[in-house]
Amino acid sequence: MSQGFGLFLKLASVGFILSMQSLIKTLEGALPPTEVVFFRAFLSIPFLLVWIGGQGRLHVVLKTENLRGNLMRGLMGACAMSLTFAAISYLPLPEATALFFFAPILTTIFAVIFLKERVRLIRVSAVVAGLIGVLVILWPQLGGVAGASDEVAAQRSLGAMLALGAACFMAAAKILVRRLVGRDHPSTVVLYAALTASAAALLTLPFGWLWPTGPQWTVLFGAGCLGAAGQALLTTAYKYADASTIAPFDYSSMIFAILFGYLFFSELPSLQTLIGAGIVIAAGGVILWREAQVRGSTPS
Repeated sequence: MSQGFGLFLKLASVGFILSMQSLIKTLEGALPPTEVVFFRAFLSIPFLLVWIGGQGRLHVVLKTENLRGNLMRGLMGACAMSLTFAAISYLPLPEATALFFFAPILTTIFAVIFLKERVRLIRVSAVVAGLIGVLVILWPQLGGVAGASDEVAAQRSLGAMLALGAACFMAAAKILVRRLVGRDHPSTVVLYAALTASAAALLTLPFGWLWPTGPQWTVLFGAGCLGAAGQALLTTAYKYADASTIAPFDYSSMIFAILFGYLFFSELPSLQTLIGAGIVIAAGGVILWREAQVRGSTPS
């Protein structure tokens, strides 16, 4: 029962996060991405404090064994969010989501480089397959979008590069979280991430921020609420189900992306995007399976 409830919370979390991204996509790039990051992160803080207070940890939540690590993780998260929000303003939601799936594959590469993890044939093969999947998704952008104007093709190519950049920062944040695990409580990591992202984004205030209109304020407030709810649901899910059980359900975001893209933006993924996404998802699934298999034993 608890495992099933944990999976339900995970799926709800994914739904909230994709709802947040869909809401932000309606801005159509009218506000700078860093401004959106500020409001997304800052407006989530009160909700996080209420959630942390419910855990009885409000008086100790800022106590950390690794302040620098938390600040760096928050900064990487802010960069990932900024590039994510920029990417979805240029790309259809399913295509952007498919490229974000490259993050777990990059995490494996970064783990080898920065954590000195040893990987063997299975995970190496999965990484190579993931790279092929990304190339399948990117190929139309690299060769120009059929039937699209030069301006649209350039925007789609830029969006693809932004999505891959977001995946890089997601992977970097994941590596930093691995270093924080076991040293700080999850609520501490989440709150520091929100505080750091807010502060980092606020530093860009002099560089082109715009005063939001009434509808834009509604979007920003809604994004903050949805983002906080998604994060709280995700963290709570890990209380009821193992990480190895929950992790593969990240890929359910593709279902939400296709659904929301079609309902709200009349977007349908191309066959090439679906094939590439399938390859990337399969590669990421193999990596998650292998990591779960070897956790606590010799690295592979």
